[in-house]
Amino acid sequence: MRTLIVHNPHSGFGTDSIYEFERALLRDGDECVVRILTSDPEKDAERVSDAESFDLVVVSGGDGTVAHALYNLRNRNVTACVFPSGTANLLAANIGNATEPTALAAACLAGKSFAADMGEMRWTDTKGNQHVEGFALMAGTGFDAQLMHDAIPAKQILGEAAYFAAVLNNLKPDVYHLTITVDGEVHEHDGISCIIANTAMMQGDIEIIPDCTMDDGMLDVIVLETTDTAQLLLPMLAGIVDPKGKDVKRPSIVTYSGKHVTVAADRPMKLEVDGDVAMGEVMGWEATVIPSCCRIVTDAMSRYA
Repeated sequence: MRTLIVHNPHSGFGTDSIYEFERALLRDGDECVVRILTSDPEKDAERVSDAESFDLVVVSGGDGTVAHALYNLRNRNVTACVFPSGTANLLAANIGNATEPTALAAACLAGKSFAADMGEMRWTDTKGNQHVEGFALMAGTGFDAQLMHDAIPAKQILGEAAYFAAVLNNLKPDVYHLTITVDGEVHEHDGISCIIANTAMMQGDIEIIPDCTMDDGMLDVIVLETTDTAQLLLPMLAGIVDPKGKDVKRPSIVTYSGKHVTVAADRPMKLEVDGDVAMGEVMGWEATVIPSCCRIVTDAMSRYA
């Protein structure tokens, strides 16, 4: 078996568990190529330019790193394994595989996988620059992007706690008037954030909205219709009581589902894509689903097995 590992050593706390995974994966006669990812999108795309010549591509890093790599692998005849080595690793948690390196190696050897959707974001920043990026998990504007931005300096020290610290610094977030168009239907809302999700499970296995999966061919829009952070306590409590969102509604959360979404705001706001904060600010953006574009390894623990 020929395996390509693309690894970001700067993600999370710089763990070397990817090499433990490599030792568990390889058998006599196998070939494994390890390439280090950078912060240069063009060079990172080159790292997987020959991915079809490998039996397996392993993407190691945080959510942003993995999403960039999967976007570069979209609609190609490639099987990918998501290896969690970032801070939050929410994408790996949403896939639901066992995270221990030898268990992930066993899943790769077993050869089971599923066809996952991705989203594609397009926006023009306030300086007039146009951008296109793919996302595997979520992208959003407003409050959540501000949290991601404020957490960056402390992530290496505090890990996931950096996000909670950022919440304390944003108790009165800005409220935006949002015009949201979902598959041609227009909706108007006032809220602190608008998130577009390919899958939407957060820490503690809490699903922000129920039945938001990576293989349904749809994107989910999540609007936080609140005016301050304290009002998020009720939906958080609902999530703790009913993680799957089947029985207890999420107060202050409005949702839509569709294949194409555009969002326009009344003033500039920050934007994040799978946890990576975009430079500058935006007045709006559009997102489109790319259905069944990535084949991802699963094990028996995964909801997609």
